[in-house]
Formats: sequence, structure tokens, C-alpha cells
Amino acid sequence: MCGIVGAVAERNVTGIILEGLKRLEYRGYDSAGLAVINEQGLLQRRRAQGKVAEVEQRLVDQPMKGFLGVAHTRWATHGVPSEANAHPHLSSDELALVHNGIIENYQELKKSLQAAGYLFTSETDTEVVAHLIHQQYQQTADLTQAVHQCLERLEGAYALAVIHQQTPDRLVCARKGSPLVIGVGMGEYFCASDPLALLQVTDRFIYLEEGDLATLTLQNHQILDASGQPVERPISQWQHGHQAAEKGDYKHFMLKEIYEQPAVLAATLEGRLSATRVLPQALGTAAMELLPQVRQVQIIACGTSYHAGMVARYWIERLAGIPCQVEVASEYRYREVVVTEQTLFVTLSQSGETADTLAALRFAKTAGYLASLAICNVPGSSLVRESDLSLMTQAGPEIGVASTKAFTTQLTALLLFTLALRRAGHQQPDQEDPLEAELVQALRGLPRIAEQTLKLDEAIQELSEDFAEKHHALFLGRGSHFPIALEGALKLKEISYIHAEAYPAGELKHGPLALVDKEMPVIAVAPKDDLVDKLKSNLQEVRARGGELYVFADPYTLLEPEEGMKVIHLPEVNEVLAPIIYTLPLQLLSYHVALIKGTDVDQPRNLAKSVTVE
Repeated sequence: MCGIVGAVAERNVTGIILEGLKRLEYRGYDSAGLAVINEQGLLQRRRAQGKVAEVEQRLVDQPMKGFLGVAHTRWATHGVPSEANAHPHLSSDELALVHNGIIENYQELKKSLQAAGYLFTSETDTEVVAHLIHQQYQQTADLTQAVHQCLERLEGAYALAVIHQQTPDRLVCARKGSPLVIGVGMGEYFCASDPLALLQVTDRFIYLEEGDLATLTLQNHQILDASGQPVERPISQWQHGHQAAEKGDYKHFMLKEIYEQPAVLAATLEGRLSATRVLPQALGTAAMELLPQVRQVQIIACGTSYHAGMVARYWIERLAGIPCQVEVASEYRYREVVVTEQTLFVTLSQSGETADTLAALRFAKTAGYLASLAICNVPGSSLVRESDLSLMTQAGPEIGVASTKAFTTQLTALLLFTLALRRAGHQQPDQEDPLEAELVQALRGLPRIAEQTLKLDEAIQELSEDFAEKHHALFLGRGSHFPIALEGALKLKEISYIHAEAYPAGELKHGPLALVDKEMPVIAVAPKDDLVDKLKSNLQEVRARGGELYVFADPYTLLEPEEGMKVIHLPEVNEVLAPIIYTLPLQLLSYHVALIKGTDVDQPRNLAKSVTVE
């Protein structure tokens, strides 16, 4: 969602923090700005509604230079998108602050500050924090202490970075419920809401823990924990190649990330398979002891990750013989939960910073679950650090807002987890398991089949032309492919703005058939499995009502193109792994339809990549 960048250095930081904002554009935002303490020791600010390019033009027209600065991309929560509501926010023209998150008690604090004489120029909750820190600084003359005292009065979530012109060598930052990292340079320090923002200046990072407050100067850094005690946090080396955050020769990040899937699927499998089995040690050192105790699984996730969890439910109950529940995190955290004994709590998240998922995990720690497992793409994320076990997806940075490679690597990791559960549940886990051996061999061939599937791109591009004038679409799937239909519908609506819904194909006659006509394209996924004959009957129901069918099918289903039905045959794949492969053509279809519609593929309207607020 919103993005933060800050820097303190012996060189001009204006270009550094501006470049950091550009690297955070993938997150989604509606305004941007930056502020620096200039060479004369005065605070200067440039802001604009719209893209970072607008701020960049302001700097061309009105240059500014400084050795201490903060910058921000804003996604509106309190107050409409406007320059007045854009960050940084100032207090008395001497303190500047940028903030991610939501301050829940801002109205109460605002009344108190207005009574003390502070004037508000925005509609945001953030401006309250700037004035409150300024008020505390007037009493303490110590920026770190002023921020600490302010944080004690805030309710809600925040990541923030603060500078003051009376302390031109000090950057103070803090986090609670929203991610923030420190970048460690040579005689300089940085902070950001995402390491990607700082890869042009450093590959060494300190991941702040929940409640941490950090003071950064040229010489060193100091971190206080939530209780105000000094602590040391480890410095981590960035593990992904810098080129992962560049588009290269691709027109869009989304297309690049679709085509990266064979490689990242291979990376997710690497080191986790023996000749005939999954190695449970991939889930962490405690997995061998914990997994045999699991009698039920509770999966929590949001958006695309929720669809991955829905597929996993079919796998876990079929292959491991263990009951599994899947729930949207934003619903789970607000209901009365009954926890069955020996239930493993599993969270799914690309970023590891999704607010609702993190809140659910923190609740789970007190609710009586056996343990927690995070399946995530970011090693240093809050979700990974706060879980008992973790399984990394190895997707690398995903920049496009519409998730692609993160989803298929989540599915792959979930299948590895399922097979580890299956083995742990055997009475004699050291014995060979023919089904596991078969699936391990199928997993080894998964990247190759993904490559073959992507070669259908040209045929899918041609098919997408039929959607140029469409405004609605219906997706169908059965069994473990119903969630894939849901994911296909989500992708189409996210980036092409076509209204799309997904149904289990067997539910057609219970309502959706009323919508079917020539203006409602129906997209179906038809792998070769036990339900394919029933699916064929459902497709005939569509054809009988004049619907236009677009079917992605296994060649052995014997479905062939005919009037009213276009068919693209996918490579043969093991039916258990089929949901991973059948995702790919739906991603390509959505991409090409979005191109035809002329929408912003990588940054669709109103959406953000990392949802760090409720």
C-alpha cells in the first residue's frame, strides 16, 4: 500500500529517495512527496497528486538538495487524493513526517492539538502524529524521546519516519502493524517500507520488529524495543538478484512474472525433494516433531492467497486424510472461534505483511492452536518472524499488483506441505509411499510442463480478441479447479475491469444460467479427472442457452472446438498438480484482455500490492 523512504547521508539524498519512490510505485498510490533538510538547515518539501513523475517535475522546476530526507507514496484512507493530503506532513514548518497505517484515535488527539493552537491543513490522520511529535519535542528537545512519547498515545497501526530541522543529522523511524526496514550503507543509513526501494544503495537490511523505534545517524543506529529498552537486530543480506525488480525486455511486470513461473516453480522445489519423497525439514527444524501431532489444519489468507488455500483444502483432505478449514482473514479475526485440539494454524501471504493475516496470526497465538506455519515469499517479513514454522515460496520480488508467480509457488509449497503431512500421518513413516513417489516425480516435471503451457500464449492472445466488447464473464470449474476459476475471475476483474464471477460448474442450474447469453462469455477449466464427465454436461447446459464457451482442456477429455465453443488443449499433467498448470492460461487471458481494453496492467485502479491496513 503506501510507501516510505528515508535517508541520512553525507551526500545529497534527494535523488536517492526519489528513486526509492519510483521503486515503490508497484504498490499502488494516488499522490507522492518528499522533504529534506537543505544545506542551510531549512526544511523544504515538494508534493503532488498523481504519479511520482509529477513530484520529479516539481524538483526540476524547484530543485532542492539535502543530506537528510523522507519521502512517501500515499494510498488514500483519510481524505481524498490531493496535494494537501499528500505526505510528508509538516508541523510548524520545522518537522516533517511520513506515515503508513491508520491512527484510530486521531480525532480525539486532533481536538487536543487544536486546543493547544495547532492548525491542520489536511484531512488525514497522519497530520495529528506530526503535530503531536512536534508538541513533545518542544518539551524534550530530543527527537527520539519525542517520538517515543508520541507513540505511547497512538492507537492503531503505523510505520513512520520523522526529521526535524533542529536535528539535521538524525532520522527517527518506528513501526507497529506496518512493515519498515533499515538499510545499512557505508557511513549512511536508510529506511523504507520495502527493501526493493533501497537496492540502488544497499543490499544489507535490518528488519524492525513490532513496536521497535530506531534512530539513524551518519555514525550508527540505535533501536529501542516496544518497552523502550535498547536491543540489537541482525543485519541480513538481500537474497534476490537486483534484476528481479526490473522489467527487462518485457512490456509489463505482469507478463515478465507470468513467464518467470517455470523458473520460480523449480526454485520452490529445489532442495525439498528426495528421489521419492518430500523432505519435511524444509518447513523448519521443529517440523519433524510437530507434523505427526496435527489432527486438523486451519488456513487463513486474503485475496489470491485465499484461493490457494482453497485448493490446498482438497489436497490436504484427499492426500493427508486430515480435516481442513479455509477462511478469509478479515472474517476470521472478527468472529468467535472454536479451536479443535491439535490444529495447525497456517497463514498464506505473498508479502508477509498483510494486516488482517498478521492480526489473525497474533490472535491464534493465544487461542490454543498446536503451532503456526507461514507460507510466504519474503524471508524477513513479520509473518515469517512471528510463526513457529515457515515455508518460503522462492517466487522472488513480485511487482505487478495482480499476483501470478506468487500464487503458483504458493500452490507448489502447499502441495509439499500436504505430502509432508501425509508422510507424518503414516504409522510407519519410513516406508515407501507409491502415491507420494508418483507425485514427487510429477513435481520434478512441473517446470517443464509450465514452459510448454506458456507456449500457448499466441493462441490465447487470439482468443482474447473476443472479449474486446465484453463487460461480464463467467468462470466455471469443479473440485480443486473451482478455486482456479475463482482466481481466473479475480485476475480478469483486477486488470481488465470486466465484471467476472466464478461458480462451481454444478451450481449453474441454481442461478447463474439466468445470466448466460451471447454477451456473457463462459470460461471453463477441464482437466482429466473424475469430474470431467459431469463438467461436460454443465458445458452443454451453457451451449443449449446460446452461451459462448472458452474451454482450457486436457487433450484426453476429447473436448474439441465446435460452433459456440473454443477449446485450447493444455499439456498432459498429473491431475493433482493440474490446478497449478491450469492457472497459467487464465493469467495470460486476463493479461491480453487488459491490453485490448487499454487498462494499466501493473497498477490497476484502486488496488495496492501490499495491503497493510484493514
